[in-house]
Amino acid sequence: MKLLRYGEPGQERPGVLDADGQIRSLVGVIDDVAGDALARESLATLDAIDLSTLPVVSPVTRRGPCVAGTGKILCIGLNYADHAAESGSALPAEPLVFMKAISAITGPDDPLEIPRTSEKTDWEVELCVVIGEQAKYVSEADALGYVAGYCVMNDVSERAFQKERCGQWTKGKSCDTFAPIGPYLVTADEVPHPERLRLWLEVDGRRYQDGSTEQMIFGVAKLVSYLSQFMTLHPGDLISTGTPPGVGMGQKPPVFLRPGQTVRLGIEGLGEQTHGTVAG
Repeated sequence: MKLLRYGEPGQERPGVLDADGQIRSLVGVIDDVAGDALARESLATLDAIDLSTLPVVSPVTRRGPCVAGTGKILCIGLNYADHAAESGSALPAEPLVFMKAISAITGPDDPLEIPRTSEKTDWEVELCVVIGEQAKYVSEADALGYVAGYCVMNDVSERAFQKERCGQWTKGKSCDTFAPIGPYLVTADEVPHPERLRLWLEVDGRRYQDGSTEQMIFGVAKLVSYLSQFMTLHPGDLISTGTPPGVGMGQKPPVFLRPGQTVRLGIEGLGEQTHGTVAG
């Protein structure tokens, strides 16, 4: 299934994409694409519904973040060897973990704000894992059973804030609009091989990133298990798994975003995002 949320910010409603590409309403079926609705039993119940019996939503003026109720965004740095190389960094011996503020979450086609005083706003297309079941001390062998599904995330980053303004990476990762997710939460049964997905990103029609999740150093099962050793993962939590090479700071000379540009990105089977950049 491809679950989604539609409507204006703060007023999103749950929906599902049918085989003809139409959005069907899940209002009255689930409260939202969040919490208990992400559990295995709930997803199995939704999957058994004849979607033709659900009302078509038309027109849809906005698609919101595909998941609600996220408690934390966990991100993995330098999880692609080629990206580590372009960043001038050594390969990590364990997953390099940082967090992103949930206030950065936005819809898949919402404007991307360039923060005031920004000098180096950058892009990162990433496979995002959506947790469906509470996970604590889970084994790598069992870890995928705790995954509700996957979505596209742009781990937008302000490199000067991240690397030149002291402290850890949080400031450069958490600006408003820096975590667009969607357009869909694609349930795990439709993504049997999350480490075999092509992902790409373009700015103003120029393709900068074009890679595959096959290049990940640490796969999805490893990451879910690893993170669950340090903290409980809850339904709706997000794990952004790292980016392939081609980010702006890796260009020669470096290239960064400015207002008035268009950023497009996507992952095989998970959909696409399009953002216009605006001054924050």
